[in-house]
Amino acid sequence: MYAYNDFDEAFVRERVAQFRAQVERRINGSLTEDEFRPLRLMNGLYLQLHAYMLRVAVPYGTINPTQMRQLAHIAEAFDKGYGHFTTRQNIQFNWPKLRDLPDILDALAEVQMHAIQTSGNTIRNVTADHFAGAAADEIEDPRPYPELLRQWSTDHPEFQFLPRKFKIAITGSPNDRAVTKAHDIGLRMVRSADGVPGFEVIVGGGLGRTPMVGKVIRGFLPTGELLPYVEAVVSVWNLLGRRDNKYKARIKITVHEHGLDEIRRLVEERFAEIRPSFSGVDPQLLAGFKQHFAGPDLAVRPVDAFDAARRADPAFRSWSDTNLAAHRAADYAIVTISLKKPGATPGDATSAQMRAMARIAETYGHGELRISHEQNVILPHVHKSDLPAVYRALREADLASANVGLVSDIIACPGMDYCALATARSIPVAQEIAERFDALKLDHEIGPLKIKISGCIYACGHHHVGHIGILGLDRAGVENYQITLGGDGTEDMVLGDKTGPGFSYDEISDAVERIVRAYLALRLSQAETFLQAYKRVGLEPFKAALYDREAQADAA
Repeated sequence: MYAYNDFDEAFVRERVAQFRAQVERRINGSLTEDEFRPLRLMNGLYLQLHAYMLRVAVPYGTINPTQMRQLAHIAEAFDKGYGHFTTRQNIQFNWPKLRDLPDILDALAEVQMHAIQTSGNTIRNVTADHFAGAAADEIEDPRPYPELLRQWSTDHPEFQFLPRKFKIAITGSPNDRAVTKAHDIGLRMVRSADGVPGFEVIVGGGLGRTPMVGKVIRGFLPTGELLPYVEAVVSVWNLLGRRDNKYKARIKITVHEHGLDEIRRLVEERFAEIRPSFSGVDPQLLAGFKQHFAGPDLAVRPVDAFDAARRADPAFRSWSDTNLAAHRAADYAIVTISLKKPGATPGDATSAQMRAMARIAETYGHGELRISHEQNVILPHVHKSDLPAVYRALREADLASANVGLVSDIIACPGMDYCALATARSIPVAQEIAERFDALKLDHEIGPLKIKISGCIYACGHHHVGHIGILGLDRAGVENYQITLGGDGTEDMVLGDKTGPGFSYDEISDAVERIVRAYLALRLSQAETFLQAYKRVGLEPFKAALYDREAQADAA
């Protein structure tokens, strides 16, 4: 992974020193909260419902064991002993005290981490495929490119006060695990007709109150031209983007209002203008970055221990069926560590669990960890012969839930338990649904099913692209949960269909169970997934299961 140079170290330390002085002025009253607000947002500090919240950047989801241990230390020393991993591949600390924030940022700087541009109307943390550098279907490890984008965008003088926040996602695989079409800019690696890697460039995606699927503005962009092209897109939007209405300030609205063809014309003009100024710099930088992301030396060893463990231990076999993904090396596997034990808060990890994951990564995973946008943690390079030992270590840390991609692997935003913007609870809904299906022992019978829950229209839980999406709203002071079906966040992204009237907090778990049981009754075989079945039969059978049975219960 990328290691800071002297400039990086000095830059981050200087920012910490600046913020320390700003915090001191806020505490002694020299700064009002309104004056302090833009300063704290530049350093990832929010004021939530009950306390400040610090959002720490994990660039493109890549983290090492030393950094994970430091996060554990911060959780213990300055918070309540846990951290929350988010759908932006960041980690949030929900209970820091203002006076401790400079010390926390100093602790982060010690391990080459920071919270810069994790908030505010600027280019946010660039996210990436959490299997990057390991996936069997990957064209090329994409992580040098978000590192290039990170360095370019940090304190970029033109882009610190954009119309609204700006999010970029990147994947090096044709199979999109980074939800690129739901971002302001999505970058999906493809090959040209003669086999050269480049990027399909997508603009104008986004969720929130006006969800839109991103549109392809460039079918193929050479990798060496990425930086000037992205700058052209952002600079065009910076001039055209709405500043009169924050709800219409995202680039998706700009593309919608002006049309893709006009935006493409303006971007290409700007690209032609600025491209020469990047000539000769970008390739040199990229070559250096690629050296940082060279993969580990992969050992060639027998995998008999893995095969034997699968035969002897049904629990291990169940875990390996769900929590492993294909690695580019046949003797290796990608391990997803579920942070979704039924009944737990999705995405939360205790300090002890963070240390356990760091230790496992050092011992068995070549010292690499990734954070996924699905709020889990990844060990990208594990030899199959080590998987039984990894499973035992995860089980000891209470991290061995065999549910990745299943009904209890629920994405949920913090909701009204923490967030000042939320209008309904998310975490308790996720916990209740997961516990219900765990009790029913239906996870593996149901198969792949993505439930995503947001506690407000801003959609931090990605509910629009959930196979089952749940949106919590306030209806005259009462929590009301709307359901969408058939969403898909892959390269074939579609937004879910609204089913109809919402459900109360007490009704939502029953409603989800009715949907799932309807799927089990109508699928053609166990091999037909929920999403495949939904695409085949459409919304109406599920609406009937949701609302007709409800009417029958009312009549009874």
